[in-house]
Amino acid sequence: MLMLALRGIRLRWVTFVGSFVALALGVGLIAATGLALAATFDAPERGPERFAAAPVVVRADALLRVGTPTGTRTAPLDRPGPVPPGLAAQLASLGRTVEDRSFPADIMDPQPGQDDDARVGHPWSVAAAAPYRLATGRAPAAPGEVVVTTGAGGPRLRTGNRVRVRTPAGSEARTVVGTVAGRGFEDAVFLTDDEAARISPDIDALVVHAAATAVRDALGPDSGMDVLTGHDRRRADPDPDRDARALASVNALLGTAAGITLFVSAAVVASTFSYAVAGRRREFGLLRTAGATPGQIRRTVLAESVLVGVAAAAAGAVLGAQGAPLLVRRMTEAGLAPSWFALGDPSWPLHTAFWTGVSVATAAALVSCHRAGRTAPTEALREAAVDNRVMPVSRWAAAVLVLLLGLGLPALALAADPGDLLGRKSYVTRPMILIVGCALLAPVLVRPVGRLLTWLPARLPGATGVLVRENTAAGVRRTAAVAAPVLITVALAASLTGTVATLEEARATEARTATTADFVVTPGQEGRPLAPAFLERARDIDGAVVSASRSTAVTVLEEDTALVSSEARAVDPARLAAVAKLPVTAGRLADLDDDAIVVNEEWLTTRVGDRVTVWLGDGTERSLRIAAVLATGTGDNGVYVTPRNAGGADVDRIDVEVAPGGDRRAVAAALDSAAADTGTRVATRAEWLAPAAPGRDDHTRTGLRMILGIALLSTATALANTLVMATSGRRRDLAVLRLAGATVPQVLRLVVAEAVAAVGVGAVLGGVVAAVNLLVVRGALAMLGVTSAVVVPWAMLGLVVAAAALLAAGSAVLPALSALRTRPVELAGSRA
Repeated sequence: MLMLALRGIRLRWVTFVGSFVALALGVGLIAATGLALAATFDAPERGPERFAAAPVVVRADALLRVGTPTGTRTAPLDRPGPVPPGLAAQLASLGRTVEDRSFPADIMDPQPGQDDDARVGHPWSVAAAAPYRLATGRAPAAPGEVVVTTGAGGPRLRTGNRVRVRTPAGSEARTVVGTVAGRGFEDAVFLTDDEAARISPDIDALVVHAAATAVRDALGPDSGMDVLTGHDRRRADPDPDRDARALASVNALLGTAAGITLFVSAAVVASTFSYAVAGRRREFGLLRTAGATPGQIRRTVLAESVLVGVAAAAAGAVLGAQGAPLLVRRMTEAGLAPSWFALGDPSWPLHTAFWTGVSVATAAALVSCHRAGRTAPTEALREAAVDNRVMPVSRWAAAVLVLLLGLGLPALALAADPGDLLGRKSYVTRPMILIVGCALLAPVLVRPVGRLLTWLPARLPGATGVLVRENTAAGVRRTAAVAAPVLITVALAASLTGTVATLEEARATEARTATTADFVVTPGQEGRPLAPAFLERARDIDGAVVSASRSTAVTVLEEDTALVSSEARAVDPARLAAVAKLPVTAGRLADLDDDAIVVNEEWLTTRVGDRVTVWLGDGTERSLRIAAVLATGTGDNGVYVTPRNAGGADVDRIDVEVAPGGDRRAVAAALDSAAADTGTRVATRAEWLAPAAPGRDDHTRTGLRMILGIALLSTATALANTLVMATSGRRRDLAVLRLAGATVPQVLRLVVAEAVAAVGVGAVLGGVVAAVNLLVVRGALAMLGVTSAVVVPWAMLGLVVAAAALLAAGSAVLPALSALRTRPVELAGSRA
């Protein structure tokens, strides 16, 4: 049996090379993404940065702790408090202490209109905790003296330079008296301890040179402070969770890419194997006539497929091992992964990819060999090329079940939780189910769709249109095999890009509706508060309605089991209506006061007048009355509280509306003047909304392009291989056309037209799948209270279909040219 399988592979290498290439490429892509995915699990643990040389760091507990019937639940606080001065004095009795303070300290560019060098300020005494060491000059000893970090990017600062530094206390000229080498995680400006305390009185953290046990004993169990040593000191770094978030993002991206690659590979390999077996009906009929049993036929096909699968999986594993470093490098260059992200040593992704490839080949072979075993001996006498009985009962049943699943799950989600349909896992996996259903029904759908597409060409002068129409309808299996990769390509490309674009349009629509202010003012650097000096000047502008707000968070205990945090904005209720129009579904925004809260429909408690227990950004527990409820929308409709419930957050946004009768130009000029002195960004409403507009080139779209690129590479290879197999198997048909009087150019035009028609069939079926998915997204948005248009990626669709048509034409012409080199009389007398 093994020798027979090897002989069959050697004789029909054209048939098997397509399956080999498609499977090897799929395994290679799975191996490459798997190796990169494994690197996210085994990434080296990043140590502390700002306090790497500090023995003990004391800071306010950054976790909210709430007792529940099932134990204590924790959630991160939005704004942990400072270290109390009295506690710092108490710990000073244990040993030397160093007070850390962090505040904005930007070095202003002397050229008007240029971006300032955004930096963070610290007292000099805490520099040794990193440790920073002087490279040139000396430590700051008097007001007006600073030490700065140097490194890649930013201005080249040297000892003796005079620079203008802007802090929350204002901007003033200072002298650089020393420099330290930057450590990569921040650009810093160090001032004297007294000047740093004057600018930022709160103690953010305290370095204690004493034993950790003594520090904990001095603080006691209820101090609300964290005592950090060893690796835990990283929790005192700025944004200590950024690496974890970056790895989670990379993990999600690579997991999605691996899942789509596996799906596409399995689909195209199954289609390729199925078509290859269908093309060998006459061969199997001859074997049956010679006495072969159905079991022997099945074992032969299975052995051939497994041999090809093992060889292809091995080649793919080697390809993936070589391609993984390139994938990681491209991800880091595109900003999809942190710069330190690198491959590790695990080999399990290669083993997983190899056995996945073998399993896919075996599964495809099992389906195909069942059909091969049912071949009757009379198939050896078959002359007609018309496919009949292309849909057995089992395939009908599977197709109906898959389509019901693909349509039923979104329907249930629309009724139960429409927001779930907008998640990435949902809109990535949903098209796959419908693609499988359409692919299973393809043999039935090919004829009507093909006749529809060729209706007009068949009525044009000449025989080409008629032949294309009849050959497309007669060769159902061939047309379906060519259409399958195009169906997958179009459905995935249109569904994923269309869904992302539609969600972006929905968010942009929400932003346009909610923001009615003429100007929006934000800090020059994200995550910083606005300068108090700017707020004072803005409130004094004639003819302007100024609404200052703060970013904060509130946490609620749901069902006594889980702490759920929500983004919140602290606003002045009296001024909010002048600068915003929020999607209120119940209650009134005017009823918001210091004893109330505005929630959205995602909250468990949404009845106006009910009271909810929440924890503010600083951990303070409050019982607040629900004043109004907002529509859920795309998830950006957060919670609103008053400044008293901001949890200590600072103003980080100002919405400015020109009052009736006010001078817009005068207001704009006054805002720009105040912004120039405080490093603040003033944007018109249109400028503020521009970043939220659809089509921006962000990491989501970059990752999506990477995922689609990986998937389309597999489908393009499958399309080319299928057409090479299909055209190579029609050598006798082409010879008959030549003997009937057709010229070589006419035959080639017919071959190209048939290939393009098959691509058109796949594009139509893929378009139907994409349309269903986009309509599901539109329905979910409508139920969430968002009225925005569906965005159809026509440019993407046109590019994908055109590329598929060109690839199909080339893949059909080359084997046809090879076949036409042989005398037609010789080919016409042959039996494939």
